[in-house]
Amino acid sequence: MGDVKAIEEAVAALPADKLAEFRQWFAEFDGAAWDRQIEQDAASGKLDALAAEALADYRSGSRREP
Repeated sequence: MGDVKAIEEAVAALPADKLAEFRQWFAEFDGAAWDRQIEQDAASGKLDALAAEALADYRSGSRREP
């Protein structure tokens, strides 16, 4: 946990321009991690039940308006 605290303190100490640079990097990093997780979940079949439910709803005309 000490590593996380050190990272938090380092980020809090960044000047505005470096914080913006870090935010951009982290958004890309986090997005890539999310993409990898979704790909792993899809490949392992974890999303199959949700996909089947969505397709069944679509085919039956049951849907929610955004």
